Amino acid sequence: MDYNSNRKNLILPEYGRHIQKMVDHAVTIEDREERTKCAKTIIGIMGNMFPHLRDVNDFKHKLWDHLAIMSDFQLDIDYPYELLAKETLTKRPDKIPYRNSKISYMHYGELVEKMIEQAILLEDETERKHLIVMIANHMKKSLFIWNKDSVTDERIFDDLKKLSKGKLIAEEGTKLTEFKEQHQNRNARKKRPQNKSKKK
Repeated sequence: MDYNSNRKNLILPEYGRHIQKMVDHAVTIEDREERTKCAKTIIGIMGNMFPHLRDVNDFKHKLWDHLAIMSDFQLDIDYPYELLAKETLTKRPDKIPYRNSKISYMHYGELVEKMIEQAILLEDETERKHLIVMIANHMKKSLFIWNKDSVTDERIFDDLKKLSKGKLIAEEGTKLTEFKEQHQNRNARKKRPQNKSKKK
């Protein structure tokens, strides 16, 4: 028996073994014109396999790239597009630079600390009071997501005071927004009244 496990691995399995065989055959065709003709036929078949992607930008370009990849870039034809370089397939992506900035409270995040810095710089007292409440509400929401059991307005105001080094203090009596966990109760759906025809 000829099992797939005994055959060579498919380069792009989504196209299947029959398409791979067509590509392998195209590489062996000696006449360049016939080889190009064969390649165009294969591209047509590949495109028909994914009709829902026909309107996607660069779809045809991707098909020609895939054809080149399946041939291990051995298919010598006149490609209608500039192909990707073989080296790009094995090239490692550049490392993402990570900032090593220290965050005092991870559950509040760096954005809150930057907002606090800006609030401290505000000269208008009214605007600063409004911003203090906005920041505190955002902190409360973030803490609620992190730990629902220990969220109180007093804790938020205390953390805000610590983060601002005592420069941002909420007015006495300030109340923050209440956040509640939302649950979907499937059994609470109202049953639609059924229209029963009365017998006369």
